[in-house]
Amino acid sequence: MSHFQLALLLGMTVALGPLALDAYLPAFPRIASDFDIPHADVGLTLSVYVATLGLAQLVGGPLSDRYGRRNVLFFGLAVFVIASLMVALSATLGNMIVWRIVQGFGGAFVAVSVPAIVRDQVGGQEAARLFGLIGLIMFIAPAAAPALGAGMLALGDWHLIYVFLAGYAFVLAVILQMALFPRLSPRPRATTPVRTLVTNYLLVLRHGTTMRFIGIQVMCFSGMMLFITHSSFIYQEWFGLSNSMFSLLFAANIALMAVLNLINRPLLRFFQSVVLLRVQVIAQFAMLVGLVVVVMLDGPLWATVAFIIAAIGWQGGIVPNNMANALEFFPHLGGTAAALLGASQFTLAGIISAVSAAFWGESLLPIAVSMLACSAGAVLLSLGAPAAVAREKAAAPAQA
Repeated sequence: MSHFQLALLLGMTVALGPLALDAYLPAFPRIASDFDIPHADVGLTLSVYVATLGLAQLVGGPLSDRYGRRNVLFFGLAVFVIASLMVALSATLGNMIVWRIVQGFGGAFVAVSVPAIVRDQVGGQEAARLFGLIGLIMFIAPAAAPALGAGMLALGDWHLIYVFLAGYAFVLAVILQMALFPRLSPRPRATTPVRTLVTNYLLVLRHGTTMRFIGIQVMCFSGMMLFITHSSFIYQEWFGLSNSMFSLLFAANIALMAVLNLINRPLLRFFQSVVLLRVQVIAQFAMLVGLVVVVMLDGPLWATVAFIIAAIGWQGGIVPNNMANALEFFPHLGGTAAALLGASQFTLAGIISAVSAAFWGESLLPIAVSMLACSAGAVLLSLGAPAAVAREKAAAPAQA
């Protein structure tokens, strides 16, 4: 299987998460009206999904090491399909929240399988290139999801969105069964008994270099989540932009991420991914320093927008390079390492963004400073990363 074919199938798979997060955002007013609740209460369905999506990966990762990627991924898709249909049938906010939690479990089992499959097939620079290609394909999902949800609302009501999500997951399972798993290289399964699988997390937690890369992922993802959480406030309330202009500027972040992702791939032929990662993290930090300065000086909109887009855009290179390095040391426990990475970034970034919304979400400067603080943490961690991860692999611990 070519890298493009593998990336296309895995990109379609990992896109399930952004679709479930963003497709129903335009339906918030309709849901609030149907349930006769405040608009803000609908946000609970988003929060519980994100939290479950992160924490459930801690369960799905070790299970995929023990029982195989295919079994865990298909179980996750089955749970996702059932939960999506039950959300569509929900008549109260409480019912919707419960089934969104179940949907999050299914989505987590799917999400944690993708980086583990990549690590099963390739390593090192090849893994970084493949993660980059997957990310490039996946950028379509968050860009298209709100428009897709709006289209569903035009055809019917918000319930149709979740019927669509169930249908997408079902069709995805058929495609993966026919086109992906029969063509993957076999991998040895972990033989550790289920009752001791949790001890594999200790192997990852004790590996200082891996935890350094997980820390970088958490810090960079937290900075991006801070922007996403406050993006509407920044553009629509602080600067008074229209809905269409807000959507355009938000899409510009995704466009630059895609461009920098494309640039990163050929650079991997000449530079170690960890070297590129360090440069990209420092570049992101520099853009956020510029953002803070502009905000402190009450600068114009165009300058604020330019620094925000430039800072968020660097995620297009940071994410694939960092994920490849974080998973490099655990070829037989890729699911466990991927689970810890995913759970850490979703859970900690969610906490940071929630705290920011509660305490300093009504002013632009604290938001910008918070993003800069997260980036500073990533810079400090990246400066201590090894010059070449391949040289460090010999020091990796024995894996259960």
